Amino acid sequence: MASTYESFNLRTTPEKFYIEACDDGSEDVLAIDRVSTEMTLTVRRDIPASAETRPVCGLMGTIRLVAGMYLVVITKKQKVGDLLGHAVWKALDFDIISYKKTILHLTDNQMQDNKAFLSMINSVLHTDGFYFATDYDLTHTLQRLANTSPEFQEMSLLERADQRFVWNGHLLREFMAQPELHKFVYPVIHGFITMKSCCINGKVFEWSIISRRSCFRAGVRYYVRGIDSEGHAANYVETEQIVQFNSAKASFVQTRGSIPFYWSQRPNLKYKPKPQINKTVNHLDGFQRHFDSQIILYGRQVILNLINQKGSEKPLEMAFDKMVTSLGNGMIKYIAFDFHKECSRMRWHRLQILLDMVAEMQDESGYFLVDADGKVLLNQEGTFRSNCMDCLDRTNVIQSLLARRSLQSQLRKMGVLHTGQQIEEQADFEKVYKNAWADNADACAKQYAGTGALKTDFTRTGKRTQWGLLMDGWNSMIRYYKNNFSDGFRQDSIDVFLGNYAVEEADWTTPLRDPKDWKFLTLPIIMVVAFSMCIICLLMAGDTWTETLAYVLFWGTASVVTGGLILFNGRDFVDAPKLVQKEKLD
Repeated sequence: MASTYESFNLRTTPEKFYIEACDDGSEDVLAIDRVSTEMTLTVRRDIPASAETRPVCGLMGTIRLVAGMYLVVITKKQKVGDLLGHAVWKALDFDIISYKKTILHLTDNQMQDNKAFLSMINSVLHTDGFYFATDYDLTHTLQRLANTSPEFQEMSLLERADQRFVWNGHLLREFMAQPELHKFVYPVIHGFITMKSCCINGKVFEWSIISRRSCFRAGVRYYVRGIDSEGHAANYVETEQIVQFNSAKASFVQTRGSIPFYWSQRPNLKYKPKPQINKTVNHLDGFQRHFDSQIILYGRQVILNLINQKGSEKPLEMAFDKMVTSLGNGMIKYIAFDFHKECSRMRWHRLQILLDMVAEMQDESGYFLVDADGKVLLNQEGTFRSNCMDCLDRTNVIQSLLARRSLQSQLRKMGVLHTGQQIEEQADFEKVYKNAWADNADACAKQYAGTGALKTDFTRTGKRTQWGLLMDGWNSMIRYYKNNFSDGFRQDSIDVFLGNYAVEEADWTTPLRDPKDWKFLTLPIIMVVAFSMCIICLLMAGDTWTETLAYVLFWGTASVVTGGLILFNGRDFVDAPKLVQKEKLD
């Protein structure tokens, strides 16, 4: 496999950027013309002595904004661990550097737009969870990598990457066309990676979780639901659990993704907006595309639908069940499990009902196992595709339980666990295991919903606690605020970063400056004034109680009516995305 360079110096002159490879014995330099934007390969002696020098950890790529092209570099990284002898890194900090030496050629409005777009790129870059490796392909599972052709093995990391998980793919589009530059860049995934060195029965093994977020139909909680016309599901994450012991290795893969038909749940100031199933499209077409691709990639599909089977979620469960039946594909098995109903009143032991229900299917699907000599002993023949409404909290709890059951079998086969020994009995490892899966839940939740996950007290401790319920309430409040008043900006940020919205250089008009409806300012001001007057009337009573009551009733009614109007027109008051067409989000 063609690996990439590991360390670089960024040498800057007024005319060019020089990215100098600092690996031993390397003379290669990537030169980027700051005027023509042309990228060429050169050597160290061509760098002017006057060039300013700073070390960088890598290149994310380039992006065009209103002021022109920008170079995005990784300035700080942290080692996560070693996977099969290859270093895996987490990108911690970034810099966005303009090709142009000045932006004085822009109008005031263009400067404001450019500043907003820069803020969007920074917003995505500083959403925790970007990972990379310079000599290993993080975008593929162990099983996929073991079933590749010699030609695939010779490809660069950029060429061979699974495009579903390359989050800097749009930023690297200029590099893709020039194979000689591929050794300067690498795919960066978004999600979560943890690597732990563990010990059971005196035997040391490496245990890892890798969650890869898809960049197709990527977005935030309420603005991106369901699937698109290509069958890509919202909040789709592939999670792989890997074990290494004495050169033997095993992996178990699960997926999560939004309910795969056309539905939406746009924020409208209500705590839980009612889901809407699109009644004007053919759902089965996109539904079939989604599962056809899943079967090709993973084999048999066991759907675990964890949503409520009553209330506003019931129509989604019924539609999902009906579509699986209509498809009539023997490779798809559908299981509905009402998580909240079964586990109500702290009855978390009832999750064992679901585990028992799917145990035989899990044994049939198996996992990937390679012995110390590199011989493939077992292949994973199918995956569990779990979902709840957000594919976060309930989903992660179930995934962690299924992964533990698989891990127990793997460790027994590798000789780490004795026959009959349970993982739950290994107190030290059990603590590491639960915390890692809870960290995975928090990472996925922050990336999609804006806060840490709910129910992580169960994942961390194996039981539900009063403190956990309080923390869930706090996180739910934060989610409500973010989903209604800041997620439009977050959705726009993701769309710009991934290239779903193309910014034109020196653009005179952008949707960012669309004026707000009159209701947006008028009604909240009236409500605040009316409510304030109501309080003042209560504190500063009139000459008679009837006069005071009249004032309080008048201003109280005014504030309630205005509040009702705001709720009725809720969609006008939330922070909605400005850059992508409505039908793309629905």
